[in-house]
Amino acid sequence: MELAIHIGWTVAIVVVGAVIGIAMILGASTLLPRLIDRLTPQIDEEKEIARGNAAVAEYFGRVVAACILGVSIVVAAAVMAGIIAMAMPAK
Repeated sequence: MELAIHIGWTVAIVVVGAVIGIAMILGASTLLPRLIDRLTPQIDEEKEIARGNAAVAEYFGRVVAACILGVSIVVAAAVMAGIIAMAMPAK
């Protein structure tokens, strides 16, 4: 019975962590392009990408992808820590 309770809590932590992670990644996906626009006021990324400027498109894509990957790693570490904490039996 005790094992079932631990498994239940572990599943609950994974689900909550996944929901929080999805929300954080969606937030980062919407916030980062605006942040890059503010940090580079002389460059209009959307116009440059539309004109076919591959360097701006690559830079913009890599920065956003790196930030999303960073958020994903942090969320995965937090969820894994919760799983490990709940899987360990209390003494």
